[in-house]
Amino acid sequence: MVVVMKKLTSGAILTPSEASEEFREGIIRCFRAMITGLVPCVDGSCGCNRVPGWLQLSDGSDHQTQVSEYDLGTGECLVAFLQSHSALAAVGHWLSILLKVADAEASRGHRGSAHLRVEAFMTLRILVAKIGTAHVLAFFLPGVVSQITKVLHVSRAMISGAAGSIDALDQAIRCLAEFLMVVLDDEANSSALCISDDDSKLQKHESAHSVLDQLRSLTIKSQGQQSNELTETTSQDIVHEKSSQTLSGDSFHVERTKEWLEKTTSHVNKLLCETFPHILTHPAGKVRWGFLAAIRGLLSKSPRSLKGVRLVMLECVCTLVVDDSNEVSAAAQETLDHLFSERSKYHVESDISKIFSRLLERLPKVVLGNEELPALSVVKQLLVVTYYSGPQFLADHLQSPITASIFLDTFALCLSHNSAFTGSLEKLIAARPSSSTGYLPSITELKVGFRETTRNRAELDQGKLEISETTTSFVLPRMPPWFSYVGSQKLYESLAGILRLVGLSLMAGPENNGSLAVILDIPLGFFRRLVSEIRAKEYNGEDWQTWCNRTGSGQLVRQAATAACILNEMIFGLSEQATDALSRLLRKGRDNKLLSWDVSWNKRAKTHLIDCVGKILHEYQSPEVWDLPVDQTDQHNISLHFLRDTAMLHQVIIEGVGVFSLCLGEEFASSGFLHSSLYLLLESLTCSSFQVRNASDSVLRLLATTSGHPSVGHLVVANADYVVDSICRQLRHLDLNPHVPSVLAAMLSYIGVAHEILPLLEEPMRLVSQELEIVGRQQHPNLTLPFLKAVAEIVKASKNEASLLPDQAKLYSDQVKTKATDAIASAQERGSDFNVEEWEHILLELNRSKRYRRTVGSIASSCLVAATPLLASTNQVSCLVALDIIEEGVVALAKVEEAYRAETETKETMEEVIEFASLYELKDYMNATDDGADENRLLPAINKIWPFFVACIRNRNPVAVRRCLNVITRVIQTSGGDFFTRRFRNDGQDFWKLLTTSPFHVMTPKSLREENKSVLRLPYRTVSDSPSSSSIAEVSSLKVQAALLNMIAELSRDKRCASALDAVLKKVAGLVVGIACSGVTGLREAVLNALRGLACVDADLIWILLADVYYSLKKKRGLPLPPSPEFPEISTVLPSPAEDSQGRFLYVEYGGRSYGFEVEFSSVETIFKKMQSLVFAE
Repeated sequence: MVVVMKKLTSGAILTPSEASEEFREGIIRCFRAMITGLVPCVDGSCGCNRVPGWLQLSDGSDHQTQVSEYDLGTGECLVAFLQSHSALAAVGHWLSILLKVADAEASRGHRGSAHLRVEAFMTLRILVAKIGTAHVLAFFLPGVVSQITKVLHVSRAMISGAAGSIDALDQAIRCLAEFLMVVLDDEANSSALCISDDDSKLQKHESAHSVLDQLRSLTIKSQGQQSNELTETTSQDIVHEKSSQTLSGDSFHVERTKEWLEKTTSHVNKLLCETFPHILTHPAGKVRWGFLAAIRGLLSKSPRSLKGVRLVMLECVCTLVVDDSNEVSAAAQETLDHLFSERSKYHVESDISKIFSRLLERLPKVVLGNEELPALSVVKQLLVVTYYSGPQFLADHLQSPITASIFLDTFALCLSHNSAFTGSLEKLIAARPSSSTGYLPSITELKVGFRETTRNRAELDQGKLEISETTTSFVLPRMPPWFSYVGSQKLYESLAGILRLVGLSLMAGPENNGSLAVILDIPLGFFRRLVSEIRAKEYNGEDWQTWCNRTGSGQLVRQAATAACILNEMIFGLSEQATDALSRLLRKGRDNKLLSWDVSWNKRAKTHLIDCVGKILHEYQSPEVWDLPVDQTDQHNISLHFLRDTAMLHQVIIEGVGVFSLCLGEEFASSGFLHSSLYLLLESLTCSSFQVRNASDSVLRLLATTSGHPSVGHLVVANADYVVDSICRQLRHLDLNPHVPSVLAAMLSYIGVAHEILPLLEEPMRLVSQELEIVGRQQHPNLTLPFLKAVAEIVKASKNEASLLPDQAKLYSDQVKTKATDAIASAQERGSDFNVEEWEHILLELNRSKRYRRTVGSIASSCLVAATPLLASTNQVSCLVALDIIEEGVVALAKVEEAYRAETETKETMEEVIEFASLYELKDYMNATDDGADENRLLPAINKIWPFFVACIRNRNPVAVRRCLNVITRVIQTSGGDFFTRRFRNDGQDFWKLLTTSPFHVMTPKSLREENKSVLRLPYRTVSDSPSSSSIAEVSSLKVQAALLNMIAELSRDKRCASALDAVLKKVAGLVVGIACSGVTGLREAVLNALRGLACVDADLIWILLADVYYSLKKKRGLPLPPSPEFPEISTVLPSPAEDSQGRFLYVEYGGRSYGFEVEFSSVETIFKKMQSLVFAE
């Protein structure tokens, strides 16, 4: 063996330049095979049987080749020789060679061999295992440990090559642990650790932790204790005498005294404390698996010797409990289960308490630092320590008000906005939610449809599926928006997990003493401080700009937002979702009866939780919090940072409402929290911040799902009485509640439930109508537009409902007629009696439909009355919204009257039945609802609206005029043209003025001299001497004229509407022909369309006006001949006017003089030929 070792040694010391990689690897393999084949002898008294001889941290892939058993007859035991002092020099030489081989390959970079490094470390492990005694390897501990820790340190910066090899790093970690397990074994160093012989014997069968437990449980006997102390003192004196010379005659032998052990372990502890945290964050799961095995071995063999690094090792195990690798995580959890078992519980308790305090102190430093991996590691450690310590440990820690305040202040600092601007720009961009879609997810529900009928039930079912898919994508609670700038989602989840355990620990256990409410008062104090400051601002009469610019105001808002985040997580920890998530993360499906975080949800605990949620919601819904500005106004110039902080505060509060609903379930609604929160969520739908709107929309969908409603619309309808009551109450005090119109508009537009709660909207509509009157608009001018939007949604719902009424009334009338005919025929033929109850039921159903129809008509009339004065508004947006209301409302009234006519037929049928069957007692029921005063609504309403139409035209706002002309067309088509004949005759001049002036007429020199106006007209220049008037762009004027021409075309084509133009037909025809004969090509399509429509009314008039111009310009060239001699020539029919006459054409006499529409023969010819082919030829 000695000869072979010499030969292998000479080959192993060859450098990479002297021998190939294969040769050097073969040498290492040969040496490994040789020492692997050494097996203990059969002599029981031999020292080789005192060591295991195999790898203590084998992972199953370390194969050891065994050779034939040793024969006693061949000579000395080779394993014992290897453990003897004679072989120490060779052992030390080989330890040095193997470490140098591994280091040489690492220094070669990518040229180095990872396989050779693995072989070197594996061989080193086997050599240490075969020796297996501390007195032999103790001398080599400093060199081996320092070299291997150097390898581990270098691997931090290497991700490839031999130095970055995962297998080599795994072997190095296991090699270091196994070496320390042999040299620093507590049993081998019992004399230096002052462990008695009885304890050493017990350690052969029991772990060190078990021995410590038994030692603590022993009964103290004074005599025995004195004798033991005497024996211990004597042994220490002997050791002290021997320690005077560290080395004996053999220079490789070390006296492992107490001083040596303390000095050695201090250096080892320092190296391990610096190295272990970096290995812990290695990305390779195999390295972390080997690292966990190393820690388990060190904790089992050297808990006393390495007591200085024991806390670090426990922290590393805690981190690995929540490792991304399931294999590593499960093994780490088994390790902690063993450490927290009954036999070692009291030993670990003190360590855990120290770790908890250390981690809590380090937490703010690492979270607010620049590196995320160390922060994530510390937070994971604290989470696992908190969980495995049990609920009672955390509850005891928070029992003191001082420690509880320090604990929550620490987390408030970690989750605060202080780190908001320490991250990179990439994190800021990635954290911003995209608002490019331009709509909220709940708008999908409007596409699906809300009403369940036989026609759209299939579409509704499909829509429910789509809505459920979008609902599952929203998970609460979410990471607060400001935390994403510095930390990741994983870091926040770990921090949130600790806060969830806080809430869970205060409620877990058989008894609940109400400590949760006491702890919640600490973060709620930030809300109360913010509210008191805002109240002081209102009392002192300060404006928002002054208050927001004051030092400390922004900090109050940020502290309140952080407190809301902490409160949400603490309450969420009591939900089943949080408990299941923690169990999946920290238990991996295993059940530990000794560790129970279950809450006994008895009546007392449930009541306490409801009280706590009510306390939080009371602060969340404080009016002062929601009065904080979130957008800029003309009166105040507030910092954008402050506005963003306020928006984030509102977002976190809204998400908290969703969290509380998840925790309470059905009790959230039964406790009244749903009714008080629903109005707040609807109000937030109109916030200018997209993040707040999105959060509110998501929480509404979540509430709908948890409440068992298929959509948000159904949720609002189920609680409509509460919502409408709140709206009506706040409409009476608009000075205190300026946001209520926006809430009403949001509820009706975003959610789409107006048609379902239409009967409840009569009172709100009356209040809205009062606010849209002159006095109301003067008192609250900023609320006019929100009120109009709400009215627009109400009238839209009224139109949708009214559109269904005629078909329903007609169908019911036909059914009643059929039933009456059959009943009368049966009575005449067979003499059967009428079923009074059946006809009474029919009459009751008729009366019910009458009441509902009148409700719809009343609401539509109220909407028209409220919006009509706004038609004359100079505000373009208000005018446009009012025009939309008028259009929808007129259609609704028309449908209501149509339904009334069908109901009248039903009523007549019922009267026939009553007269025939002498059922006079039913006549009283019929006359009970007869009140014809409200049946004629349409024409009186239009009569009141028409003057405001004219006022809108006179305002000359291009966009409003175009929309007004379109609405007038729809109104005339709805009500008929006869009603408007006199109105166009009296007020038509304001309409026709729009067609008398060309947008380009100032470009004509003659017109310039006559009108004395400047040459250039631009849309942004003033061209009039009057400072109040402003120019209108030529394109805008053309669009207005085209809209009026389209109105003329649509009215004249419709026979029902054409009568509206009877009184002004010649006037209109003259103006249209004048435009057609001009060179304004931008109106050619519109004017041709108008001429074709007017030709439907009087084609001869249009032909005469066009032919007069066309043939007059052609004079006698190319005039067509009469079709027969009895017809006169065209020149006699249309005599040419005088050449110098300005009104020489017939269309000027009819339509009047126009400006800028100069006659061009090319245009006349084009229009005349097109009309000839399209109209006159037919």
